[in-house]
Amino acid sequence: MTDIATRRSASRDSASWFLASARERLAGLLDPGSFTEVLPPSDRVQSPHLALFDLPAAFDDGMIIGRGRLDGREVLVAAQEGQFMGGTFAEVSGAKLVGLLRAARDRADLPVLLLLDSGGVRLQEANAGELAVAEVMRAIAEARSAGVAVVALVGGRSGAFGGAGLTAATCSRIAISEQGRLGVTGPEVIETNQGVEEFDSKDKALVWSVTGGRTRRLIGGADTYAQDTMAGFRDAALFLLERVPAFDLRTLQAEQERLASRQSRLGGCSSATEMWTILGIADPEAVRDMDDEAFIALAAKVKGLDHDGR
Repeated sequence: MTDIATRRSASRDSASWFLASARERLAGLLDPGSFTEVLPPSDRVQSPHLALFDLPAAFDDGMIIGRGRLDGREVLVAAQEGQFMGGTFAEVSGAKLVGLLRAARDRADLPVLLLLDSGGVRLQEANAGELAVAEVMRAIAEARSAGVAVVALVGGRSGAFGGAGLTAATCSRIAISEQGRLGVTGPEVIETNQGVEEFDSKDKALVWSVTGGRTRRLIGGADTYAQDTMAGFRDAALFLLERVPAFDLRTLQAEQERLASRQSRLGGCSSATEMWTILGIADPEAVRDMDDEAFIALAAKVKGLDHDGR
């Protein structure tokens, strides 16, 4: 029985975060049996608007919130289901996340983990979605002001774009995997508005070189790099929860200085390899083909990556 349990645990730990559903990620991240969902499937809290467009609704509107334990530590968690309408922000999903963050604000001893997997705002509920993102960002700021650690985990198939990208940037810390993507405007949106000559969203090498996890980590857009496994993201979350900056003027000034320096150094670059060369990486062409351990070691040598400039 012990051998079977050990094999099951090892299988769970090694499962791909990128390929998993939101509920599978929660099960793999948190201590077994510790998750308690707020507004569970039986409550069927779903969008009242999608039927107007003859679109199917989801019983949780693609947002799962609740409470669990991470290595024995109590945490609040929210996970976006990227396989439901791209994990988009809308009226119900946004309200669930705002409610969780406000609960965290009133319980400053409980950190928040946001498992982001979203292309941005749901177009069918655009106004409500935009308001939801604004309310989420304000709720994160209020929670951080109260002393709450808010950590974003990015590694899903939809990435973290639009409102999700802005949400991630508002968090205390960000963890990202090679498969994760992070930005404000998604590749498909750029192509639609500027043409395929400007940005070919089907060119996966291009997409990942611009928005992918390795680029984001090397230029300081994420605070740590996670392997694409449940164990990898668990380790990343635990690592970041011990390294949360104060939400104060000094932190904001240091971050502004770091961003200004990054713009000055890298703003004129036309490729990821050009940026990596400026950052002092001796063989930038080798970055894409490195295994995770080699990349983590490389990133540790690059200066100026800290999210708060410290």
